[in-house]
Amino acid sequence: MNPFRRIQYNAPVTITFAFICLAVLGFAQLVSMSTYQQFFTVYRGSTLWNTFRDPLAYIRFFTHVLGHADLNHYIGNFMIILLVGPLLEERYGVKVLVVLIAITALATGLLHIIMTPVPKHGASGVVFMMMLLGSFTNLQRGRVPLTLILAMIIFIGREVVAANAAGGASNIAYMSHIVGGLCGAVAGFFINKEALRHE
Repeated sequence: MNPFRRIQYNAPVTITFAFICLAVLGFAQLVSMSTYQQFFTVYRGSTLWNTFRDPLAYIRFFTHVLGHADLNHYIGNFMIILLVGPLLEERYGVKVLVVLIAITALATGLLHIIMTPVPKHGASGVVFMMMLLGSFTNLQRGRVPLTLILAMIIFIGREVVAANAAGGASNIAYMSHIVGGLCGAVAGFFINKEALRHE
């Protein structure tokens, strides 16, 4: 009996996302940095107006979450995504998770080009979205789980403190984390608003 037949593709969005990002990381080793940035890094042009005139900018708002600086960067993000993602897919479904990843990518990409000209790539905003959304999985009707409160304080609070300490353009990664976390928290409240109401 083939042992590979027992392996289940149990979380299609999470696993496919991981494989695509790994393929993009390999692609980065084969092409020039400018070619890679053209498709998988969000950045501001000479002016903000010129950025929005570039048709590829609208693609990069979404594809920048597929790019990673190196293998350590990739592993750091996907250690969490591969743990949390399958739980979210099981609870909320494939379509919801795809939409939330896209919204988070767009929100963090727009934030980045507005705040700084420094190029950015990576799925850390998606990581924070998933962590905060995952805090809603144990909701019971009319009750707010303490884990949700602690997650918001620890994950978002830590990034706010770190962003203030970093200051200047260097705080943009922290801001992406905060925006990603807020995307997860807002989505969690809206998706679970019935469960949050008192009986």
